[in-house]
Amino acid sequence: MQKAIAYYRVSRIRQEKSGLSLEAQQKSVMDFAKASSLKLVNEYQETRSGMRKGNPMLTAAIAECYNCNAILLIAKLDRLKRNVAFIATLMESCIRFRIVEHPHAEEFELHILAAVAQKEGRDISKRTKDALAAAKRRGTLLGKYGRDVLSKRNRIRADKFALKMCPIINAIRKQGKCSLRSIVDELNRINVPAYRQGKWHLNTVYNLIKRQKQITSIT
Repeated sequence: MQKAIAYYRVSRIRQEKSGLSLEAQQKSVMDFAKASSLKLVNEYQETRSGMRKGNPMLTAAIAECYNCNAILLIAKLDRLKRNVAFIATLMESCIRFRIVEHPHAEEFELHILAAVAQKEGRDISKRTKDALAAAKRRGTLLGKYGRDVLSKRNRIRADKFALKMCPIINAIRKQGKCSLRSIVDELNRINVPAYRQGKWHLNTVYNLIKRQKQITSIT
């Protein structure tokens, strides 16, 4: 059976918290894999804008596809990247990928869809900037509460959680389970809840370990 690796992306933290966008992507990818007799061997998930440079989980997914000769599965093209050049480069590479929403799309059609996704991303960015500029002209204090209060509160809570998880992560590593995937699997196996009380994923473990290193280096 042909191996496949799924990649899911949401653009904002509130989408990650709601889970709705992510669940929709997961369902469409899993249904497609089952209908196409593909074996899903791994999945990668991240919260990041499709217009930004650098998507570490996407890079990791592509690398694993290369290493194990797997197909990269994405629910919609705009969940992959809102960048024509990136998608064109991926199409010319040895990495095979399938867009669930357009499973039979030809190369020319994918180029058009990529251009549309890129334009949509730029339009969204422009509308956001215009709305913020208009609010600023009206004298609105943009994000003051979130910047000065909520962000600080959330950072403190996340730091406390990261410190609390240090002994657990160290115990798992002492068992010889040092890779991100093995740590994810072990945390889920022993039912340790993630920061938002859900399942662990590669990006959540990556961010946790990164935060732990930052905290311990400061202290």
